[in-house]
Amino acid sequence: MNELNERRIIDLGIRLLFLALFLYAAIAIVAPLAGIVLWAVILAVAVYPVFDWLARVLGGRRVWAATLLVLIGLAFTIGPLAASAVALAEYVTRLTQHVADGTFRLPPLPDRLDNWEVMGPKIKEIWALFDTNIGVAMDKYGSVLINLGTAVLTRLAGLGIGLLAMALSVIVMGLLLLPGPVLGRMARNFGNRVFAPKGSEFVDLAAATVRNVSRGVLGVAAIQAFLAGVVMFLFGVEMAGPLALICLILGIVQIGPAPVILPVILWAFSSMPTGLAILFAAIMIPVMIMDNFLRPIFIARGLQTPIVVILVGVIGGVLSAGIVGIFIGPVILSVFYELVMAWMNTDLASAPTDPKTKDATGTTP
Repeated sequence: MNELNERRIIDLGIRLLFLALFLYAAIAIVAPLAGIVLWAVILAVAVYPVFDWLARVLGGRRVWAATLLVLIGLAFTIGPLAASAVALAEYVTRLTQHVADGTFRLPPLPDRLDNWEVMGPKIKEIWALFDTNIGVAMDKYGSVLINLGTAVLTRLAGLGIGLLAMALSVIVMGLLLLPGPVLGRMARNFGNRVFAPKGSEFVDLAAATVRNVSRGVLGVAAIQAFLAGVVMFLFGVEMAGPLALICLILGIVQIGPAPVILPVILWAFSSMPTGLAILFAAIMIPVMIMDNFLRPIFIARGLQTPIVVILVGVIGGVLSAGIVGIFIGPVILSVFYELVMAWMNTDLASAPTDPKTKDATGTTP
């Protein structure tokens, strides 16, 4: 190896080393914000058609349109957290005041509890103890309640941090919406460099998949939660708002609202007149199962990818990567499916045609 080749190899090695160092530094800086940025990209892709329409309605004022969408997103993320915190603070204040005044009383237990031969008497005993002498009850069961309260508060704190991170993602989403066309061209150019010559098609497919999944998952979950909350409110369920919020969260994570709606239906039969409870159940059961019919319709609309591929990506994504996997999973499987189909069709198209091969009628061309 001559001296010139050695110098070229050393020069290439030094360049690669500095490139690797810069890449490592960039990843280390961005890594703590990766979740927020990823959610921002997903939200920006999902709401960009709405942003484009809103900008046209506002006379081309893209900044105003982005600001309005950010404010709406913050209302949906920070709003429930703030409302829940205020309601919890008010409830704790009233509870503390009742305990200090000696006027604390628990609501009466339903009469159907007498039919529970195993657990009924014990529940009534503990309930009566807390109702008549809360000091003795706390001495006896305080440790259990503290452990339970700590676990609940830990989960609530995690949910609050998640909502705050989502609020930051909404703000970053607004910043990404403004240069949307430029970022779209950059993504297509990058796709063509990686998956030439169909890279831009894969980028468009990924964007369409994210939008459809957002409609099929988030949209259907929002519809279910809204309808469940309205029905529970009309039938006099006091916790209709928080229960609807839980239905929304369960719908987004693909569990569904059944863990909330079924206990509420059972409560209705123990607290409402029989006819009213039957009517409540007849309305709530279709609301509970409507996602099974609406989600495939919303997700498959306008996509050539089979709905089975999308649904497997949604379920597998949420199991492997949490909520963000709802969007990443179907995008990866859709692009992979299209890559496989393109590879198979390319092989078929490039296969040589035997001139002696007979056609479907048995005639040799």
